Amino acid sequence: MRKNKVDIITLGCSKNLVDSELLMRQFAANGYDVSHDPEKPEGEIVVINTCGFIGDAKEESVNMILQFAAARKQNKIRKLFVMGCLSERYLKELQDEIPEVDKFYGKFNWKLLISDLGKSYHNELSSDRIITTPAHYTYLKIAEGCNRTCSYCSIPIITGKYQSRTLEEICEEVIRLVKQGVKEFQLIAQDLTYYGLDLYKKYNLAELVQRISDIQGVEWMRLHYAYPAHFPVDLLSVIRERDNVCKYLDIALQHSSDRMLKLMRRNIDKAATTDLLQRIREEVPEIHLRTTMMVGHPGETEDDFADLLDFVKQMRFERLGGFVYSDEEGTYSNLNYSDNIEPDEKYRRLDELMASQEKIAVKINETKIGKTLKVIVDREEPDFYAGRTEFDSPEVDPEVLIHKKNKLIVGNFYPVTITGTQYFDLIGKTDKI
Repeated sequence: MRKNKVDIITLGCSKNLVDSELLMRQFAANGYDVSHDPEKPEGEIVVINTCGFIGDAKEESVNMILQFAAARKQNKIRKLFVMGCLSERYLKELQDEIPEVDKFYGKFNWKLLISDLGKSYHNELSSDRIITTPAHYTYLKIAEGCNRTCSYCSIPIITGKYQSRTLEEICEEVIRLVKQGVKEFQLIAQDLTYYGLDLYKKYNLAELVQRISDIQGVEWMRLHYAYPAHFPVDLLSVIRERDNVCKYLDIALQHSSDRMLKLMRRNIDKAATTDLLQRIREEVPEIHLRTTMMVGHPGETEDDFADLLDFVKQMRFERLGGFVYSDEEGTYSNLNYSDNIEPDEKYRRLDELMASQEKIAVKINETKIGKTLKVIVDREEPDFYAGRTEFDSPEVDPEVLIHKKNKLIVGNFYPVTITGTQYFDLIGKTDKI
């Protein structure tokens, strides 16, 4: 192990990643050499930022803790700390079962880690981060917590009530990041569309997006994790009229069947959902919609699942992810329903859903052949450059694979003519240098 070296391991979502980046900045300000998700950890201090959302994520987090707890026991590392959603929710159980961890922190008190090491927390750097993504894009967290009451979701239990950051604080962070070379921002929160209601007594996402759009140097911004109920429709004109606001919206719908939407406590029905989607597409032509659907929630019948399949085929979402229901302790579903669908059946439904979506995505991709699209280059591979259009978010969406004809610069934008498709990805070429 290397003295004065810290390795930070991040599990879970991009909101966790932002927390890790904030912590990294504090370590660096105190003179530590800090790295993120290294292939071969070698620091004397390891910090694991955990996820506690669903069963698979919790299992991954526990396994990671156990791996480094064994290293701690063998004196391969000097200190092991755990933070994040899992330890926020299961603090006592983890303390009892994995005593090799020096200290557990929750989702919000990780700042104490710095002082527990005898160092100073720098308040003047409280919103500064060390960016771990490629230098040209980053995630911008605008709020914490959630006020929704979805039956299956443990996030409100973990994070508490919705807390918006102020317009001024967010814009100041964007200005700093632009000066560091960031061109593209992914706006994230557990629920973007609730933004501002707690601070300003009104849904304020449209104004926030306008303000960020006005900042010189913001070339793209993209919106993740909207909620369909009480959707702020004034946002649509902002997306349509601002060139640097990507024609992209991530809006998690979870299901289409009225029965299931009621059981899931989604506060919206199929008709209202359909009307909203139609309005979005009418007001923002060419918008690409990303959504997430759940299968196997307690009470889901074959008829409900058939309704979902038909809905997906009808709506033709450009991007769609799916997952199976996970029975999470303390949620409304866990306390009031019986998890009565066998795992094999849940995964059969998921496979059928995703196979249906794959056909839709391939057809949509084929309509782009021959078009010239603005593409940002993310990385260089031996045989091609990999980039994205405004319709593609990092990590979760397809890429554009660009023939290596001219030397391209990672982080720059180029006009790319689409010449073909490869599964979910596009193939393209550019004559620009």
